[in-house]
Amino acid sequence: MRIVIGAPGNGAQLKDAMKAYLQSDARVDEVIDLSTPDATYPAVSFNAAQAIVDGRADRGILVCGTGIGTAIAASKVRGIRAATAHDLVTVRGSVQNYDAQILCMGQNVIAPAAAVALLDVWLDLRHDPDSAYAQKLVEIAEFEAD
Repeated sequence: MRIVIGAPGNGAQLKDAMKAYLQSDARVDEVIDLSTPDATYPAVSFNAAQAIVDGRADRGILVCGTGIGTAIAASKVRGIRAATAHDLVTVRGSVQNYDAQILCMGQNVIAPAAAVALLDVWLDLRHDPDSAYAQKLVEIAEFEAD
């Protein structure tokens, strides 16, 4: 799996901890860090989302202060679903139910050890196209296409 990761300055510490974990995980083939010292959360979010749309990455992780700004910005890229999640229920739901390609977290919300534990679960999650949510995702995609 190829994972794009990024954060502005207020998410750099958590992003670095998550990046180190991903680089040591056998399930991850490549970690592409789009962070730069002057990156804004919208810019890094748009770039990460576009990398997924363009096929350069399979999934993404974005970190800011709360995870909310990055989720909003990344979701503006057509075809991307980004979700802020800080616990097991929302991390699982983001992928299994909503097929979110990007996981967003907040450095001011979650400790690195907890984020890495959730990341371990996230790497194995897959969307269930036969779930009750599948038709709702079609409805969202149709609206987005208009």
